[in-house]
Amino acid sequence: MRTRKLTSLALFATLALAIYSAESLLPPIVPIPGIKLGLANIITLLVLHLYDVKSAATVLLARVLLSALLFGQAMSLLYSLCGGLLCFIAMALCCRLLHRHYPELTSIVGGIFHNIGQLLAALLLTAVPGVLVYLPYLLLGGAVTGLFTGLCARFALRRLRWHRPPS
Repeated sequence: MRTRKLTSLALFATLALAIYSAESLLPPIVPIPGIKLGLANIITLLVLHLYDVKSAATVLLARVLLSALLFGQAMSLLYSLCGGLLCFIAMALCCRLLHRHYPELTSIVGGIFHNIGQLLAALLLTAVPGVLVYLPYLLLGGAVTGLFTGLCARFALRRLRWHRPPS
């Protein structure tokens, strides 16, 4: 990896971590556990659209691991990894199928799969099928918050397009 690209990805990871930190200070948007805006996902979308899957995965993993180390606990790491990895796989496939167009749709799919991943982690950890009662609310929440973060990513991509990302 060239120095310029590595530096850019490190800055994106730092920005994602800062956004995650700021969002953790906000009160919940709805009184349903597991629904939050996921603003740090904007950065993952940007890197996925501007660079490649490997670079975006690196930024995502750096953010998840550092946020768990700095702000969380072991359990939050497990939930974040399950949700984040399932979300990332879905977004990478969607991004490829849509030829890097429509970040809103990519983000909606990612938001839905993030919540599914976290619900699966809760189901595996607790072995209580009752947690599935949250599924419809989490799917709706993932779609709405995904749309919001996707629109933010589209706005940012318009501003960043004139900058050619380092290869």
